[in-house]
Amino acid sequence: MKYLLMICTDGTFDPADHKPDELDAQPWVDEMTRRGIRSTGNRLRAAADATTVRVRDGEPLISDGPFVETKEQMGGFDIIECGDLDEAIEVASKHPMAKLGMVEVRPFWTG
Repeated sequence: MKYLLMICTDGTFDPADHKPDELDAQPWVDEMTRRGIRSTGNRLRAAADATTVRVRDGEPLISDGPFVETKEQMGGFDIIECGDLDEAIEVASKHPMAKLGMVEVRPFWTG
C-alpha cells in the first residue's frame, strides 16, 4: 500500500536551532530507497511562498500564502510503499523530523 508521509514542523521551528546531523535526512532516504520503500520525496519552501487556489461560483480565487492559519507547517513529503500501516509507522518513526516535528502517515485512496 502507498502512503504519503507529510513532514511537518510547528510555526516556530528554526533549523538554525539544531545541529546539521539532526536535520540530515539523507541517511534515511538512502536506507528507504535501498529497501525499495521510498519512491520520491522533497523538501518544500516556506508556507509564506504558497499560493492557495479555490474556485467559488465558477471563478478561481487566488491568494498568496497558506489559506488556513495553523501551528503546523508542511515542510516536505515522501511517498512510500509498505506492506501495512505498521511498517509505514516504523518507516516514519525513523525519519529525523519525527524527533524534531512530526510525520503524518496517510494512506493513498485505493479503489
